[in-house]
Amino acid sequence: MSDLRPPEHQVAGHRAAPNKLGPLVDGAGLFYKPLQALDRGEQELAFYTAFSVHPAVPPRIRDKFFPRFHGTRLLPTVANPGESHPHIVLDDLLEGFPSPSVTDIKIGACTWPPRAPEPYVAKCLAKDRGSTSVLLGFRVSGIRVSDAGGAVWLPDRSELKGTDIPGVRRMLGRYVSSVGGDGMDCALAAAVYGGGGGVLAQLRELKAWFEVQTLFHFYSASVLLIYDANAVTAAGGGGGVRVKLVDFAHVVESEGVIDHNFLGGLCSLIKFIADIVAETSDMVSSGDS
Repeated sequence: MSDLRPPEHQVAGHRAAPNKLGPLVDGAGLFYKPLQALDRGEQELAFYTAFSVHPAVPPRIRDKFFPRFHGTRLLPTVANPGESHPHIVLDDLLEGFPSPSVTDIKIGACTWPPRAPEPYVAKCLAKDRGSTSVLLGFRVSGIRVSDAGGAVWLPDRSELKGTDIPGVRRMLGRYVSSVGGDGMDCALAAAVYGGGGGVLAQLRELKAWFEVQTLFHFYSASVLLIYDANAVTAAGGGGGVRVKLVDFAHVVESEGVIDHNFLGGLCSLIKFIADIVAETSDMVSSGDS
């Protein structure tokens, strides 16, 4: 446990600091997420506990798109020596990726659950209206691009805040572009987004489940898009690409109703990325002619 440290490639959410709780990794494939305050941590723990053994969840969906749940663990806090805080223990989703590129995309036009307190609703509504959540059904919360040589592109949060629709298109194009140069060549669009194992194929498989699942509503959950520059080449497709769902503090039972809020955002994201792939393909075809 002495090897615990903040994740090097975190792109969104609360970060661990000497006086602040945040996620940790152990270098052995596990990720430790501190339980959040105001019952959110208990709600997320309850979701993982139920979801990990729910008989109606297809094993492929659970194993492919969700972090594996390993229970909880009490870890000492740096700010208060001698005190411990409970952490949810999950798979480290970036384990085995030497040069991960990560995008965190919050899904849904509405990011607060039913019966949320009014101050929280107002806070979420302001963020949703001030971003592309209401217009597109999703927003980019964080992004980090790493190439095989170790170069990194990481926009600061002020650059992401209030990003409009053209800005989202630039971000998702930048995510599959070379780190050097003007940064918008979309050189890896076909390899990362396309192909039988690429982002689009995985998102469409996830969408097929959301079209029928009536177990949960996923408010304020995020889709992580992950690839490793060492495993992905422009000539390939799908190798070293992962799509994962995270952040379940506001998941509620669906009471037999499809989660149209999440499904709508997912469909919008799929179309957005498919358009980037098509435009990139057209540019390549034009260049070859």
